[in-house]
Amino acid sequence: MVEHVQATARCHCSAVRFTVRAPADAELLTCNCSICSMTGFVHLIVGKDDVVFQDGRNVLRSYRFGTETAEHLFCPTCGVKPIYVPRSHPDGWSVNANCIEDLGVFRTLTYSEFDGQNWEQNIAGIR
Repeated sequence: MVEHVQATARCHCSAVRFTVRAPADAELLTCNCSICSMTGFVHLIVGKDDVVFQDGRNVLRSYRFGTETAEHLFCPTCGVKPIYVPRSHPDGWSVNANCIEDLGVFRTLTYSEFDGQNWEQNIAGIR
């Protein structure tokens, strides 16, 4: 059985705050696609039911590009993207690990690289 932990996350100005339930031994993904590279997003992919918003779900603004499958969500006040609906997991969330307040709640964190510049050829590896 997989042990889970709960962590809190937020945007820079704290207008958006939420908790995320994730495996205690979490895998984080770095991606070299254009938007992840430019924003410094580090992915923690979880299910839809694993995120509970305390504040700000209604203030998040949406940005879509390319296939328009992914819904990139950012705070209109501080500009930070703490969470989004990824193209790879449209029924889940990708939480920006850089927005988690205390990564120490995780037992281990493993970082893997994803070649998002060649998304179609590489997606099978993370599904």
